[in-house]
Amino acid sequence: MTRIQLLVAAVSQDTGALPQKMNIQSDAIIVNQKMAYSFEQKDFNGNEIRIFNCDEKGVGLSRNLALLRADHELVQFCDEDIVLDDGYTALVMKEFDDHPEADMIMFNVKASEGRVTYHNTDFAKVGYLNYGRYPAYAIAARRERLHEAGVTFSLLFGGGAKYSNGEDSLFIKDCLDKGLRIYRSPVEIGHEIVERPSTWFDGFNDKFFFDRGVLYHFLYGKLAVPMCLRFLLKHKEEVCSQMPVSKGFAIMKKGVHSVSMQNIGKEG
Repeated sequence: MTRIQLLVAAVSQDTGALPQKMNIQSDAIIVNQKMAYSFEQKDFNGNEIRIFNCDEKGVGLSRNLALLRADHELVQFCDEDIVLDDGYTALVMKEFDDHPEADMIMFNVKASEGRVTYHNTDFAKVGYLNYGRYPAYAIAARRERLHEAGVTFSLLFGGGAKYSNGEDSLFIKDCLDKGLRIYRSPVEIGHEIVERPSTWFDGFNDKFFFDRGVLYHFLYGKLAVPMCLRFLLKHKEEVCSQMPVSKGFAIMKKGVHSVSMQNIGKEG
């Protein structure tokens, strides 16, 4: 048994081919959605691969199902479109062994062109000012600390959910709120390949701005509206190329104010 357990969120994948395609070199749990219910356990190059097929949808649900079943010292979140580097297990273990103060470490995973949100150049602490840039597939953590803190991914946000992306940022914020010590690392462990359309992004349209407003309510609370304006001004050339900033801001505010804690808060 390896010290690391890879937690893979997949949709309609050939799980017989996926370990080879992703270059999995550790034990793994794969949750494969939009499939008939089944469970399979197989050996892949000496690693235990546990596969749960299910017909639900929502990336947050997949990650929660895998995390709930995780039982190794270290867990590493991953997606079906990530190819891991040879020797990634040794790199991840060394960082945790070298930094016993870290409960969670954000590693470099090279994104496809046009999708880059972060690149770590040093080992440093991650806090409330810089946590929002990291995708779930950058995260590795001490499994016991996640289970002790009781953190889970939101079922409201991300591919297959009611609202667009953001489940990863909400998860990291929850970890910070629960006192987990999070660090970033310059170590690179894989790269992204894009073989299918995004499960959540359909352009900078009304839904994009509305959903981001809802997300900002949960991320920033009373600061949600000014953070909406900050986002629009900072990324004006990209996100407002087909819509005036004033209209995008109005739609984002509508998303912020649409949230009812009595109704929506119970779903996340």
